[in-house]
Amino acid sequence: MKRLFLFLSLSFSVTITLSAQTAFDLINAVNLDSLSQTLQEFTGEIATNIGGNAVTILNRGQANNELAGGYLVEKFNAMDNLTVTTQAFNTSGLNVIATQLGKTNPNDIYIICAHYDSVANYCADDNASGTATILEIARILSTQCMDNTLVYALWDEEEIGLKGADYYATQANNNGDNILGVLNIDMMGYDGDDDNDFDIDVRPIANSLAMKDDLVGLLATYNFNLNVNVVNPGTTASDHSRFWNQGFSAVLVGESWENNDQTPYYHSSGDRFSTLDLPYFHELAKLIMSYMVTKGSLVSVDNSLTVSPSTLTSNMDNASYQWVDCSTNLPLTSQISQSFSPSISGSYAVEVTVGSCTELSSCVDFTSLGSNTFKLNTINIYPNPTSSVLNIEHSLNEDLTLELFSLEGKKVLEQVLPQKLTKLNMSQFSQGAYFIRITQNEKVFSQKIVIGK
Repeated sequence: MKRLFLFLSLSFSVTITLSAQTAFDLINAVNLDSLSQTLQEFTGEIATNIGGNAVTILNRGQANNELAGGYLVEKFNAMDNLTVTTQAFNTSGLNVIATQLGKTNPNDIYIICAHYDSVANYCADDNASGTATILEIARILSTQCMDNTLVYALWDEEEIGLKGADYYATQANNNGDNILGVLNIDMMGYDGDDDNDFDIDVRPIANSLAMKDDLVGLLATYNFNLNVNVVNPGTTASDHSRFWNQGFSAVLVGESWENNDQTPYYHSSGDRFSTLDLPYFHELAKLIMSYMVTKGSLVSVDNSLTVSPSTLTSNMDNASYQWVDCSTNLPLTSQISQSFSPSISGSYAVEVTVGSCTELSSCVDFTSLGSNTFKLNTINIYPNPTSSVLNIEHSLNEDLTLELFSLEGKKVLEQVLPQKLTKLNMSQFSQGAYFIRITQNEKVFSQKIVIGK
């Protein structure tokens, strides 16, 4: 749940609309810290928790892969709107698959996939990088309603013959599954010469070339800092080829083997988190997200809010509403109208349901009009607007805490005010409107300020 923070006071009247999430917003929600955390947990660099127990996933080899599979199942099960299944294809191999059913065209299927097994300890690039990217994209898109069905698939036993993907693709063909595209990720974290090159491996099978064209077009649409090498005929040495064998459209995305810029630690325990180019990895993950959100196609549900000093209002008309207390993640059972006027300060969101689609808004930290505020003239902020120094003056005997927020709700500054007069250098911030929130124990002071030229 993405949290936006907003503080309002009686000293001014303002109405703010918090924007609905677009494809661009979701692409930018791909978080490098989250990716890095997953990478380090999945490669044994740091411990993680599976089934309530602290464990270390050091090796993901074919005969020692139960912890890794359990980790993936728990990660997917913690997400919204996913049906999680495991697919045993022999006595030791286990695919982990999460399906997000499309609301409009449930039989139109797009698959994003990677293998999660390895041949040695660690193996961050091969292929924890692909696995972490799929978990991150699922984390974000599972909060949205999509027109088409998305399948997040993690294959086992790629390293000993592409067995997991081969089993799934064969079953899908036998079942007549309408798979419109398979995007396979295999090794996407190494860029030794810092040229931001990556490969798309493709062959003229089904609509694979159109998939490649779509990916190349997204590079320009979203101005990703990446350079593409189209490899045709592409390699058959990864899981996508098993879908080609069954006549499905598929491509491989990864670091540039075509330019001999693959990790020098391939298939060894030297393939560790510290060897990866994280900005490059992050940019590739965002490109892959752009493809999945485009092909999944966002259902048109407006989960944004309008916030006034006294009321929160959903911007989606003719829907069902359920307001939620974000501090407890519990519904406010009596609050089912489009608008909600909190009597107590807190963090709130609204679930909006249209047909079979339910989406949750961002959380807003809301200061009720009945809150305990400082007496008038206790705190003085000047000059406002300002272009350089902002003075914060007060007559209180205890330290205060100051927080500065952009209109989008991002906290850009937090500091203690130990003196009765504090001078803040505001030239470090971009021009525009901000909110200042000053607290002391349970008392709150809020004010809008403007940074100009």
